Amino acid sequence: MGTGYVGLTTGACFASLGHNVICADIDEQKVESLRRGEIPILEDGLDRLVHESITAERLSFVLGAATAAEQAEFVYLCVPTPQGEDGSADLSYIEAAAAEIGPVLQPDAVVINKSTVPVGSTRVVERALGRSDVHVVSNPEFLREGSAVSDFLKPDRVVIGADSQAAAIRVAGLYVGIPAPIMVTDPASAETIKYAANAFLATKLSFVNAVAAICEAVGADVNDVMLGIGYDKRIGQEFLQPGPGWGGSCFPKDTRALARIAEDAGYDFFFLKGVLDVNEEQFDRVADKIARLAGGSLEGKTVAVWGLTFKARTDDLRESPSLEIIGRLRERGARVIGYDPAVEVAPAGVELAGDAYAACDGADVLAVLTEWDEFKWLDFDKVHEAMASPCILDGRNLLDRSALKRRGFTYDGIGRS
Repeated sequence: MGTGYVGLTTGACFASLGHNVICADIDEQKVESLRRGEIPILEDGLDRLVHESITAERLSFVLGAATAAEQAEFVYLCVPTPQGEDGSADLSYIEAAAAEIGPVLQPDAVVINKSTVPVGSTRVVERALGRSDVHVVSNPEFLREGSAVSDFLKPDRVVIGADSQAAAIRVAGLYVGIPAPIMVTDPASAETIKYAANAFLATKLSFVNAVAAICEAVGADVNDVMLGIGYDKRIGQEFLQPGPGWGGSCFPKDTRALARIAEDAGYDFFFLKGVLDVNEEQFDRVADKIARLAGGSLEGKTVAVWGLTFKARTDDLRESPSLEIIGRLRERGARVIGYDPAVEVAPAGVELAGDAYAACDGADVLAVLTEWDEFKWLDFDKVHEAMASPCILDGRNLLDRSALKRRGFTYDGIGRS
């Protein structure tokens, strides 16, 4: 149920494992496009899996949840769970999908929450289904945009939360052939694992950016500092890269949601609130850096921005750090010209350039805010010539600082003196 990032990836990957999969959506135009093999999202390897599975007649697309569910042994709920301003999740889409499929489910069917849902949502789905002869299981996703197919087929772990051991074993059987440990627990623990994992990763990113601020103050290089601590096996190298802040469809939502879940349960998770505050502060710090490179004021200045998506290898703009920073630049009077290899429609407040060089034409500052590899290999002599003032804010520490300085650029990065 649902053909977004999670639903489409889940369906295509299960079909590639040999299962017969029906993906349902409420958007008729989207269903028709998917039937033609047209993939609406940028996700490495997904188009190939979809085409192969359609050709093998293991994957099909239908309009409406009930149509897909009436003969299904397993029904995955992969519908949106948008977040309110207070951090709470809106479960209306999940409840609506469950209410629609409840009357048509086969006895002993298994309904599985794949969407990120608050602790206790299996009970919400059970009530919405109105069926005592079906099972509800939690099977949270741990997919990273840009590598979702690989993450599904080669996961670190598969987590299954169920009250019924028999239902858990049946869901585990869907993953036969996938080389990963399968953890079976209760539904509340499975739901909490998802939130805790994303909140912990967000914590690492905020920690790195906070240390980057210290490095700038004391004259250290955050890249070397993170490399040094990453060799410690207790810490590891992953998620120790400084940047302009973190974003995307999962980390901000899940971190805020866990803080809200804790609050509702009577615990003040002030530590996690600090993680969120540091991220907001990072957006401001990067905007301040750009303003300093522009001479102290952004009023009437032109800022070129390379990278608009929340990270490379995706076309997702949701909660993008780049857009957060652009909003701050515009509030200070800047004109923003952006370029991103995966973005074809200009976000609000951004003039979209046809290529990276065009974005720099007449710019007072160039800000690199998404880590697309292609930005490293551009002709920076050409960039220098195009800009009104050759100043670069490298928000991802992506570029060769020494080479840029030799070309006459004023360079600033994150956590680098």
